[in-house]
Amino acid sequence: PMMPQGGWYRWQGDDLILSLLVQPRARHDEFVSVHGDHFKVRITAPPLEGKANEHLLRFLARSFGVRASQVNLVTGESSRNKGVRISSPRKMPIPAGKG
Repeated sequence: PMMPQGGWYRWQGDDLILSLLVQPRARHDEFVSVHGDHFKVRITAPPLEGKANEHLLRFLARSFGVRASQVNLVTGESSRNKGVRISSPRKMPIPAGKG
């Protein structure tokens, strides 16, 4: 069943918009689980000078099978809650199906 708009993801045409809760300085880069209206992601990078954001976007690009240029941070540059847009994802590492 498709989640209602306003859950942790929504589709805009072929773009997937994700609401993520990011935990930096983790042991591994990994998708954890749904956490309220965000999906929790752990990354190894520390939250310094945008390093965590860069690392997160590279991890997402790899995970969704797209180029780095197809992943954009939309909101939450300096927050743990981040909105990310992924253009035409080719793989689905997390259950964000089109319904």
